[in-house]
Amino acid sequence: MAVHAHPDDEATGTGGVFAKAAAEGIRTVLVTCTDGRCGDGPGGVKPGDAAHDVDAVVKVRAGELERSTKVLGIDVVEQLGYHDSGMMGWDTNTLPGAFWNTPVAEAAARLADLMRTHRPDVVVTYDANGVYGHPDHIQAHRITMAAVELLAGEPWQPAKVYWSSPPYSQMKMWGDLTREFGTEEEKAGMEKMEAEMNAALARGDRLPMGLPDEELTTWVDVKPWNQQKFDALSAHASQSDSAQMLALGVERFGAMMGVETFQRVGAAPGAPRETDLFEGLER
Repeated sequence: MAVHAHPDDEATGTGGVFAKAAAEGIRTVLVTCTDGRCGDGPGGVKPGDAAHDVDAVVKVRAGELERSTKVLGIDVVEQLGYHDSGMMGWDTNTLPGAFWNTPVAEAAARLADLMRTHRPDVVVTYDANGVYGHPDHIQAHRITMAAVELLAGEPWQPAKVYWSSPPYSQMKMWGDLTREFGTEEEKAGMEKMEAEMNAALARGDRLPMGLPDEELTTWVDVKPWNQQKFDALSAHASQSDSAQMLALGVERFGAMMGVETFQRVGAAPGAPRETDLFEGLER
């Protein structure tokens, strides 16, 4: 079971492990927490634009999610139905129904019930910073960990819990690709970002996105399922973030996104690196 914030998130950080699990006959469940209403609208209309039609966006993204999950072979899709909160600091963060504005205990209780129903051996969500600080990603992390806590005293609970997060080394790969294929504006933005990242690392600070390579316990090679992952992301064609990755083309996309990385919750320091989420579990 992977707990994601928006339609399309299932394809980026876990599309490969979903497709891999399906190929191996492992039952898979996706929980999508929000309706994606703060995404791009038809024609690329951005949130805040007078022409941004929330109902149209929700409808389009629901159809995209359905197509993506079919490509990845996901068996069950559960939708919590909260409103997309938008980026941190947007007015939409505090609107009624926004996921970020929902009490953690309330959403966690609903998620715990889904876990009791599906009984996943492995649960995946984002790291504590939601990978890059998105409020809905952070909230998905919070409710997942709270749901797992609710199950702690019960006869059944997940065998393993993981946080999905990219390694710092992947940031360098993005920089290299941007310098080779990006527009001048994208190159300038990446140059500024890299300078800020290097300064942060020199100070010993954490970066605003991802985790240090050495903190990631599990590196899963999903290159054999690259086409499925690419096609799943392609199903979310309405979103500009997806378009940036798809512009790499299938081969470069596979080189960049062909290994999915995770931190296993509670892993012993210095434990051998895992290559599969189900390592050590009976199939």
